Amino acid sequence: MNIIFFLIGCSILIALVFLGAFFWATRTGQHEDTYTPSVRILFEDEISHEKVGEETRKA
Repeated sequence: MNIIFFLIGCSILIALVFLGAFFWATRTGQHEDTYTPSVRILFEDEISHEKVGEETRKA
């Protein structure tokens, strides 16, 4: 019977952690822009400074 109380306590603790993570994500604005992440893969990657340096050395 003690294991039931332990599991109930663990489940409530895990639920509170996820609830806190949800409120943190909402407060930081992670749910505001739902369109850009879906099309971000279609954009080309930004050119890093290392690639630009290598290309200038080759030329």
